Amino acid sequence: MEKKLFTPGRIGPVELRNRTIRSAAFEGMGKDNGPTEMLRDYHWAVARGGVGMTTLAYAGVCESALSFKTQLWLRPAIVPQLREITDGIHEAGAKASIQIGHCGNMTHRSTAGGTPVGASTGFNLYSPTFARGLKKDELRQLACDFGNAVRTARDAGFDCVEVHCGHGYLISQFLSPFTNHRRDEFGGSLENRMTFMKMCLEEVMKAAESDMGVIVKTNMRDGFKGGLEIDDCLTVAREIERAGVHGIVLSGGFVSKAPMYVMRGRMPIYSMTYYMKQLWLKYGVRMVGKYMIPTVPFKELYFLDDARLFRRELKLPLIYVGGVVSRENADKVLDDENFDFIQMGRALLNEPDFVNRMMAGENHRCGCDHVNYCIARMYSREMACHKHCGDLTPKMEKEIEKIKRLNERDERH
Repeated sequence: MEKKLFTPGRIGPVELRNRTIRSAAFEGMGKDNGPTEMLRDYHWAVARGGVGMTTLAYAGVCESALSFKTQLWLRPAIVPQLREITDGIHEAGAKASIQIGHCGNMTHRSTAGGTPVGASTGFNLYSPTFARGLKKDELRQLACDFGNAVRTARDAGFDCVEVHCGHGYLISQFLSPFTNHRRDEFGGSLENRMTFMKMCLEEVMKAAESDMGVIVKTNMRDGFKGGLEIDDCLTVAREIERAGVHGIVLSGGFVSKAPMYVMRGRMPIYSMTYYMKQLWLKYGVRMVGKYMIPTVPFKELYFLDDARLFRRELKLPLIYVGGVVSRENADKVLDDENFDFIQMGRALLNEPDFVNRMMAGENHRCGCDHVNYCIARMYSREMACHKHCGDLTPKMEKEIEKIKRLNERDERH
């Protein structure tokens, strides 16, 4: 039987040259909420490296959606720079996607242009910040912002958009009982908590028309007691399918409560805080970081057991993400488990040409060692693999080596 990995595949009206997608892992490569040459060059390199489609990550649909100054704010002013990026991706034979979303309470007043907003009023310890609950009349405008972002993405030459409905950002904050304490038609039952998501997807599908692909990233579990579990998330996924989208990325985790459920492994706390400029935050995280960011052991294909349940229940194309580090992994997910596409983040940071390397050798495995240095620094600097950095301090190198040893111990057990 022919292996599926290097066969073409369709996401709605868009055909990809193969079944690989660069996941929407936040690059931290923007400046003043716009693109840079660094962001352009990275995605061009991934496109030349053989990927079917590469995804620019975590673009805010409006100013209040922004968590970082290094994040894209998808607006007409940056269309020419984005068009340069998508033109280069297309010249390399790949398709271009952009993830759109709203951070909700995962931000600060100085970044979001006002008091952070969320499904409900409260305090987000992870940011840390106070957030106010959104008013009903604001929700319609935010849904329209999602639609307008899709139109801007089309003007910038993107083939697909990926709507972020997971990981504890705004749409996820409405879905989860942990963050949604509303007593109106947007809170209470799961049916009510899905209302805002449905409003956003309606605007997205209207704006996408017939020529753009629409993908949704959603949770299979929130990853902590009191959050959404499998049965709830299956109900959400069925609703997403009914909205007419062209594919679902199956993920999990909640950044403000279970951050390592998303990425797995250990967070190198010293490396993370090394780049922080605020002294109170730097030393505060060093003291309590290991409690705020508890380890969730990494294993290859770590979302696969849950993803199988969704594969049985859903008919639309499903995109597997989570621990694909080798050609063997890719073939297993696509051929044995019958998923339609795979997404990869850290593997393509470690090796932007990972897809070409898999094509050249059936036994190829990427060189990522899952120490999460790339994740640790992205809150302050651009995402980068420690193997590509020449400025690590001895203490950072010591921390990385310790995490490698602990990972090896976990694998043995």
